[in-house]
Amino acid sequence: MDAHASSRIRVWIDQDLCTGDGICMDHTPDVFTILEDGIAYVVEEGEVLNDPGGSRSVATVPWHREQAVIDSAGECPGECIFIEVEDLGKLVPGSQPSTSRIRS
Repeated sequence: MDAHASSRIRVWIDQDLCTGDGICMDHTPDVFTILEDGIAYVVEEGEVLNDPGGSRSVATVPWHREQAVIDSAGECPGECIFIEVEDLGKLVPGSQPSTSRIRS
């Protein structure tokens, strides 16, 4: 089964807010990386998405890494990790399906 087949969230980083601490990489090195500029970027299927502010800088999170990505956003000192929830109804039982953004 494709790792993204049942993924419910996407993630992106506001590089202007990133402090380069690397906590995100500690949690999920397969979803986050820090490039030579000392700033974090998202990774999707091994490809660094380094188009800051562009739609190509949003990564689909493998379903088995969702909680780690959420934890990364919560611990990020720069509060620069943004999570888009595709189907909130699947994450919160009893809620109506919708699209929302979660900011750490």
